[in-house]
Amino acid sequence: MKNILITGATSGIGRELALQLAEAGNKVGLMGRRTEMLESIQKEIGENAFIRTLDVTDLEKAETVYRDLIDEMGGMDMMILNAGVGVDKIMSPWKADKLTIEVNVLAFSHGLHFAFDFFRRQGHGHIVGMSSIASHLASYKAAVYTASKHFVSNYMTGFRQKAKRLPADITVTDIKPGFVKSEMTENVPRMFWVAETDKAVKQMIKGLDKKKNIVYITKRWMLVAWLARLIPQFVWDRL
Repeated sequence: MKNILITGATSGIGRELALQLAEAGNKVGLMGRRTEMLESIQKEIGENAFIRTLDVTDLEKAETVYRDLIDEMGGMDMMILNAGVGVDKIMSPWKADKLTIEVNVLAFSHGLHFAFDFFRRQGHGHIVGMSSIASHLASYKAAVYTASKHFVSNYMTGFRQKAKRLPADITVTDIKPGFVKSEMTENVPRMFWVAETDKAVKQMIKGLDKKKNIVYITKRWMLVAWLARLIPQFVWDRL
């Protein structure tokens, strides 16, 4: 049994991770903004689910919530930084970009620092970040989103290098999904290779069990990542 904290656990990938990890016998500490959805997941899982309402952009509160959950669960072996936002066409362009930076960059960075420091002191642990295949791309249609995911992946790479220079046994896993059915993707046009949420999460967990550095979901998206590195910039600029 592992004690696993998950941010952004109220729906989509976060919710399915909570369900599958709990079914495998782990304790899960679940955080999200929507209390009623957290309570619903807790009721479905049972005694191995621990919940806290949290907006991860409230950094001071987030640290307190993380510590409270760790104490209630009796420790932490893995932290999954899943909270994130996609493209928001309702807000004004700057407000949407600002929110994306606050959640996908600033709150993610804070969570990664917290987990890394905790596991460094503990001597072992597993940090998981939810990036995207978009980390390999740049798009005028989603400039801030692709940039934020590029930051997530590169930031984790840096911390993975830090971990290798410590006596602690810390694994840093970068999960890079393509299109997965969720609230975030339900209005995205022209999607392809769309994975069902349960299938995608099963593959994620297999990758986590193997302590992989990078996990592409589904595996075929590795081809897109490879092609993205080969396509010249002037071609991307015309797409």
